[in-house]
Amino acid sequence: MSDAGAEQGISITGLDVWFGDGDERVDAVRSVDLQVVKGASVGLVGESGSGKSTILRALTGLVNSWSGTMQVDGEHLGKRRSRHFYDTVQMVFQDPYASLHPRHSVDQVLSETLSLHKLKDIDRRIVRLLDDVGLGTAFRFRYPHQLSGGQRQRVAIARALASEPSILLLDEPTSALDVSVQAEILNLLTDLRAERQLTYLMVSHNLAVVGHLCEQLAVMQHGEIVEFLSVRDLRAQRASQPYTQQLLRSSMGFVRDEVTTA
Repeated sequence: MSDAGAEQGISITGLDVWFGDGDERVDAVRSVDLQVVKGASVGLVGESGSGKSTILRALTGLVNSWSGTMQVDGEHLGKRRSRHFYDTVQMVFQDPYASLHPRHSVDQVLSETLSLHKLKDIDRRIVRLLDDVGLGTAFRFRYPHQLSGGQRQRVAIARALASEPSILLLDEPTSALDVSVQAEILNLLTDLRAERQLTYLMVSHNLAVVGHLCEQLAVMQHGEIVEFLSVRDLRAQRASQPYTQQLLRSSMGFVRDEVTTA
């Protein structure tokens, strides 16, 4: 992938991530180079344990045992993340049931997030966020147990958007949802990206989801990126690596059907 303009997106060079020390060390990510230019949407795909989610965790500072170079929106990342980083980058997690506090209403979730980022005019911002994710003010004072899975994920997306970031990291954002609801969330993410000029880096094991939301994908195996593909190559079943070819064969029906989610 070209690194043109990557200074305003995501630039990763020679990234290694490991867990444990000595004989117990496990190398989860090895020598990864990845560029996501501003405004692009790139998917990381591969089997469970391939290292794709670990890259997101390293970017957000949830994993400290890493080496290499990571740069986001022109800022070189060290072991700690700055306030500017968290204003710029937000993450949407896989499980909307686990990512929301069960005793906090939607209003509390969004109010606390806005206050944390020292934003003013909180009431107006909450109304706008709920409208932007297709919920509306009727959901403002509901609790997570009063929401469906898709509605909870919409709240999680609203929370991620509260700081008005330019980059969203999406960790399997639809995998815990029913297929029909998956399509709704993917369409929402597509619309939000266009409206807010967002940059996406998404992890998924589902090639149809990646084909819907991304223009390019990086295929991971055993902690390494083994191939880069455009979505056009994905749909045409064009891949040079045996592992990627295997992934394409195993999900062929889903890739062909992905256009029905549009």
